[in-house]
Amino acid sequence: MLKDILPFWTTYGQYVVIGILPYLVYCFFLKKFTNIAANRKNSNTENAQEEDDTDEPVLPKDLKSIPFKYVRPSEGEMVQRSIEFYNIASARRTLRFFSSDPVPPEVIHNIIRTAGMILETRTSPSGAHTEPWTFVVVSNTCTKERIREIVELEEEINYKKRMSKKWVTDLKPLKTNWVKEYLTTAPYLIFVFKQTYGVLPDGKKKHHYYHELSVSIACGILITAIQYAGLVTLTSTPLNCGPALRTLLGRPSSEKLTLLLPVGYPANDATVPALRRKPLDDILIEVN
Repeated sequence: MLKDILPFWTTYGQYVVIGILPYLVYCFFLKKFTNIAANRKNSNTENAQEEDDTDEPVLPKDLKSIPFKYVRPSEGEMVQRSIEFYNIASARRTLRFFSSDPVPPEVIHNIIRTAGMILETRTSPSGAHTEPWTFVVVSNTCTKERIREIVELEEEINYKKRMSKKWVTDLKPLKTNWVKEYLTTAPYLIFVFKQTYGVLPDGKKKHHYYHELSVSIACGILITAIQYAGLVTLTSTPLNCGPALRTLLGRPSSEKLTLLLPVGYPANDATVPALRRKPLDDILIEVN
């Protein structure tokens, strides 16, 4: 019988092996990925059970409601306010040329108080009132120099390797590159970190709902508060710098860098691109 099989294997054996080998590889990886998926499912289930087993809310069960203080303005006052605020907000521009003139620290504190929470004031909304944000203010010259080194190192790689050719081309009219002089010129750098979760006094994790959206809203209020105070800023999202900057500033791994804002006065010779914003008709749809 062996003599009958040998000619077959001699002639077709290599094809049989070639046909079986991919199947064995497929089975190996299928089993591997199935195990990974099962482990993840079990982990998620355990986390869900752990959360479901917690009957106590983070906020007090007997949280009281207090009267909402509101003075209704006249229609004329509302129109006037909306025009005044529009004129202030519409003058906002992204600036890359800063003066090194000092800014009163109290102004920066009030700006951050507006965007998030300091002392008793709470203004920006957040999911289940978790307030998932941390604002880090840097004014130390040496620290700003180190921040600039980290950002410029990564930004040069971004412009030369990571960013698409189209992306770099679209940025050329704005005359921006990896050199970030404003990081050391501006008197303040404000870092906005989103807290993916918090820590309760007993050491347990505090779940943060909609932390991405909540921090984004806070950033919008922060930028507007900077403009209203008479200062300028630049909305900077330095790619691939988050972990290094988080370590430099001593923030925990639960926090992720969302925004870096240099804040100060504009330089005397500051310029901005001659851009036009979309008219109201292009962005507003009214459904009556």
